[in-house]
Amino acid sequence: MCKSPFHAFLKALPKCEHHIHLEGALTPSLLFSLAKRNSISLPTDDPSFASPEALIERYQRFTSLDDFLQYYYIGFSVLLHSSDFEALAWDYFQHASDGGVHHAEVFFDPQAHTSRGVSYTTVLSGFQAACSRAERELGITTELITCYLRHLPVSDALAMFDHAEVQESYRNGSIRGIGMDSSELDFPPELFQELFDKAREQGLRLTTHAGEEGPADYIATALNNLGVERIDHGIHLADDEELMKQVVARGTLLTICPMSNVVLRCVKEVKYVPIRKFLNAGVKFSINSDDPAYFGGYILDNYCAVHDAFDLSIAEWESIARASIEGSWCGDERKQEMLAALAQHVETWERK
Repeated sequence: MCKSPFHAFLKALPKCEHHIHLEGALTPSLLFSLAKRNSISLPTDDPSFASPEALIERYQRFTSLDDFLQYYYIGFSVLLHSSDFEALAWDYFQHASDGGVHHAEVFFDPQAHTSRGVSYTTVLSGFQAACSRAERELGITTELITCYLRHLPVSDALAMFDHAEVQESYRNGSIRGIGMDSSELDFPPELFQELFDKAREQGLRLTTHAGEEGPADYIATALNNLGVERIDHGIHLADDEELMKQVVARGTLLTICPMSNVVLRCVKEVKYVPIRKFLNAGVKFSINSDDPAYFGGYILDNYCAVHDAFDLSIAEWESIARASIEGSWCGDERKQEMLAALAQHVETWERK
């Protein structure tokens, strides 16, 4: 947490989270609990699965994105029933509420579950139940986003997109948009042009992971070829001054995940995430937790890490919070509610 009295300001700052993988909120304690409940055998040849504590310790030693992903996908094995997915999402929403989240736009990976024989309806109904409860009990509004796995064949993504249950969720508004995640290197965005074209034709909102491990060129392709309106991660935008100017002109929102970038060895420390460069250039971004159960921090932890690294002013934090609200995919009425809450919070703090 923050090492200054400014922590109280950050904790109460109204937040929108746009880059959170619900599967990445599977804590070791919940993983072991669901494994026991569902009679799932965890790997016996990996000492990391000896206990929740051992697994937490292993999570602190990821060497790369792919190293993390092998544990991420093993965790999926304990998720079988609608109630499992509801418990997973509800656990995340409680942490989010404690961190000051007012609105969350959350990812999940349908292909990772249907390939295991878990139906799309099972996954979606569990997450929807948790979303409804989050709004009812915590006041958090939500949008669901289906993410497609770029390390799998494009044909697999297209088949998933065209699946009858998936299409129905798009038509009835259960799902707000699509994204693309998993291993970035060697899987450039243009491979998935057809998928994004089809999603755009159906009026879905579009985002994708780009510029995390991959180069700034991946960001340019995602914007110009796929037509996405948000970029998830995007830290390598800082490597291309001209592209950064284009992003500013478009008003594109980056969903930055500082602690994730450190854990996955994209940067050595949070101070090397290009927060200051983006602020000075006028790049809009939100701060997010990505896979908090694996990376040791939820959204407030990320806000605190950024403040410790950059000592941002109230005005700078207000601009970040405002950009995250305005870049959300909820309706204008909800945005105005959150903007009013932001203005009140800043005014209250400035009077102290």
